[in-house]
Amino acid sequence: MPVPKILAVIPARGGSKGVLRKNVRALAGKPLIAYTIEAALQVGDRLQGVIVSTDDQAIAEVALQHGAEVPFLRPPELSSDRIPMVPVLQHAVGESEARGGTRLDWILLLQPTAPLRTPDDIRAAIELATRGGCDSVISVVQVFAVHPILMKRIEGDRLLPFCIEEQEGTRRQDYQPPAYMRNGAIYLTRRDVLMERGSIWGEIIRPYVMPEERSVSIDHELDFKLAELMLQHQRP
Repeated sequence: MPVPKILAVIPARGGSKGVLRKNVRALAGKPLIAYTIEAALQVGDRLQGVIVSTDDQAIAEVALQHGAEVPFLRPPELSSDRIPMVPVLQHAVGESEARGGTRLDWILLLQPTAPLRTPDDIRAAIELATRGGCDSVISVVQVFAVHPILMKRIEGDRLLPFCIEEQEGTRRQDYQPPAYMRNGAIYLTRRDVLMERGSIWGEIIRPYVMPEERSVSIDHELDFKLAELMLQHQRP
């Protein structure tokens, strides 16, 4: 069986809003984007390449310094915060295939906002994908504080279940069924699903479950501080 051709794409716009310039901001001593680049490079034997798609020259320089490829700058029409991820990835695939002359099999989307994901997480997701029978592999984390059983709606002056009836006194370990949410760390998609169907998810999604301590997603300043504390705690 031929080895699948997998391209890792790290999208990094210059105009982040929740945390200003977060992609190149120092997190526990190095730029945020460096954590994702380094994790991808450590599974380089499974990847065709690790590229950063950015519209920002400063981000491009930081990416190059940490070993990623930046074969193009993202055009302005794909650089707004209103642009969905699908056309950004389609552009990256088109550019990469045109330059490399090789048709890809899978696209690995690694968002730089997930600095605690490890090379082993990426390898495990690739193993799940290459078993076949799925359109994508998406990383998730089990949730408790935001489990659907806790969600309510207000109807008039009454508080009612949003979707699952909660029995008074239910303990979190008894929440059923277990609930999971996407953690933003790994999206691995078949090329044809992305390029022909215009989807990152597809129809058949295989989950890769990650622990809470590796599932921090940096969208706000508090997330940044939490990730920094966790990284500092990991150091010997």
